[in-house]
Amino acid sequence: MKLLLIHADYIEYEVKRATKYAEPFEGEGERVSEALVAFTSVEKGDNTDVAKLAAKEISEVAKKVGAERIVIYPYAHLSSELADAEKAVEVLKSMAENIEGFEVHRSPFGWYKAFKISCKGHPLSELSREIKGDSEITQALKAEERVKSYWYILTPDGDLVDIDRFDFTGYDNLKRFADYEINKRRAVDAVPPHVEYMRRLQLADYEEASDSGHMRFYPKGRLVKSLLEEFVTRKCIEYGAMEVETPIMYSREHPTLRRYLERFPARQYLIKGDKRDFFLRFAACFGQFLMASDATITYRNLPLKMYELTRYSFRKEQRGELVGLRRLRAFTMPDMHTIARDMEQAKQEFMNQYRLGVETLKEIGLQPEEYEVAIRITKDFYSKNREFVHSLVNILNKPILIEMWDQRFFYFVLKFEFNFVDALNKASALSTVQIDVENAERYGITYVNERGEREYPLILHCSASGAIERCIYALLEKAHMNREGGRLPMLPVWLSPTQVRIIPVSEKHLEYAIRVAEELEGIRTDVDDRDETLGKKIREASMEWIPYIAVVGEAEEKERMLTVTIRAESTLKKQKRVKMTPEELAERVKNDCKGKPFKPLPLPMKLSSRPSFR
Repeated sequence: MKLLLIHADYIEYEVKRATKYAEPFEGEGERVSEALVAFTSVEKGDNTDVAKLAAKEISEVAKKVGAERIVIYPYAHLSSELADAEKAVEVLKSMAENIEGFEVHRSPFGWYKAFKISCKGHPLSELSREIKGDSEITQALKAEERVKSYWYILTPDGDLVDIDRFDFTGYDNLKRFADYEINKRRAVDAVPPHVEYMRRLQLADYEEASDSGHMRFYPKGRLVKSLLEEFVTRKCIEYGAMEVETPIMYSREHPTLRRYLERFPARQYLIKGDKRDFFLRFAACFGQFLMASDATITYRNLPLKMYELTRYSFRKEQRGELVGLRRLRAFTMPDMHTIARDMEQAKQEFMNQYRLGVETLKEIGLQPEEYEVAIRITKDFYSKNREFVHSLVNILNKPILIEMWDQRFFYFVLKFEFNFVDALNKASALSTVQIDVENAERYGITYVNERGEREYPLILHCSASGAIERCIYALLEKAHMNREGGRLPMLPVWLSPTQVRIIPVSEKHLEYAIRVAEELEGIRTDVDDRDETLGKKIREASMEWIPYIAVVGEAEEKERMLTVTIRAESTLKKQKRVKMTPEELAERVKNDCKGKPFKPLPLPMKLSSRPSFR
């Protein structure tokens, strides 16, 4: 709904000619003095809920400007997406009925009218408003507000303990996570440490020319991001997923997609096309489900897995929750969907993908003790699958937070999340899997069983790592926590933009430094050739978290050796330095990166040739 609000000395209108949609009206017109005039366009999708919101907004403006009367004036010219006449009249009547405390007049709908208006001309005398209803607040969000959650801790002994009775001694991180989940304080009121790191390391920053929650990635950040993308994609393909690619936007009028949007609590980006409205995807579900609905699938194909790295997915998250890389409106999500024939197969895949998440995060650089597990489940599913749910605790042998719903309000009955808790006590989900019991039927996805009959399968939604940007956030926050504990912050060697930096003691050793750098093939090696002191070069290399800093001087060149500072074995108080040959250094770095993807140096080898993005 679009509103143009005019605080007027008076409005005077005269009806001229009725259209075929005209409401019954007696008389020639009306004059109303000292009024707030609400010129109103009722749009497609508007309903009585929108009317109530509009009535509240109009009333609040009327109070602010001191208007004695309110006039609701139908005005089609504010929008090109008008509702049909019957709906428009229904909404306009509802608006009038929901305005209290004012003298309300409603100009008749469906008439050509001449009018005169005298605007008062003060700062609040002309205002515009856009009122949105269910297109912004989905049915799932409303249902989530009504559903009741019960909170428990599932212990390694298999006991389900009411959260108020659980002894959190020794489980401080779990306590912080549980408090965050139960209290639902999502807004961020301080800058988290990873924001300073992402800027100082020249990985990423906010893009002020875009919408909030959209980031720019500099060469170093793009390298880290692309390595993670390639690694997670490889893990999913090795797990058995078929990689596909689907569009990033879909029609809002597609009947199946429209019903699905109402079951997913996400705020969409909307795009106007020539004839249709579109929304930007917030996951790969749409494309993969439509693809599966067109495929011929038999029981022999199951479980069937499809995977896509979505660059990007879009969710219009609340502004107060957007900060750094933790929560974005445009993000990269590794998204895998598994079609399973029945609940037993779905549970087996759920267990397998739980383990896949553990393995993926571990190889990224996040250990099980560094995140907390949440299981979200319906009471009915738990009562029927208690033994299976309790068996999940055995995988990591640590207490699990359980949120149990008294009824199902979403499309899934079971979900796990691995959640990282940062320095501000905010939790963010990484790996996750859900068992979906709705969408196969909604999308018409079937498989042919042994008897030649068609059946609806179950679907698992899996992100083995969570959003790629969020993985970077977790690694940077972990680095901050390490620093607080006296350890040097760093990224895993395979993700470090520069893995080895060679620093010549003086210019006469530069040629040797460059020669060694060129010999370290398959290792991201750069050379600090700037005209700076040796001490400053070493300090700046440390501030860049370079895993291996190799200094070369006269002795090193003569012996064909390197004096190497090993960051992983150093502390804030003491540096670990060893002498080694270039071959020994190369072997060590390659062992650190064994089994991981590799990309070359993202910037010129010589530091003097590099731009600064700070």
